[in-house]
Amino acid sequence: MKLVDELYELYRDKLTGDEEDIDMLAFAFLEEMEYEDLLHIIQEMDKQEVYNLMGVYLIESLKGKFAQEEYGQRRAPIYPQRNIH
Repeated sequence: MKLVDELYELYRDKLTGDEEDIDMLAFAFLEEMEYEDLLHIIQEMDKQEVYNLMGVYLIESLKGKFAQEEYGQRRAPIYPQRNIH
């Protein structure tokens, strides 16, 4: 994905690449983007990139849902829901 390659090149020497740095970079990027900007990026993706994007979204969302439940009982969320805008 072109966007990932560009972000990587910009920050590869500035960040350690650990999960905390990557989260910070991703959320900082999203905070600066408007909804229409994100739609434009998605429209420029090829078919496989869109499938990959949806795959990661579904996997992470389902992991979060299952992590919140223990045999049908709700627990406090491990990953709190974040609203960027």
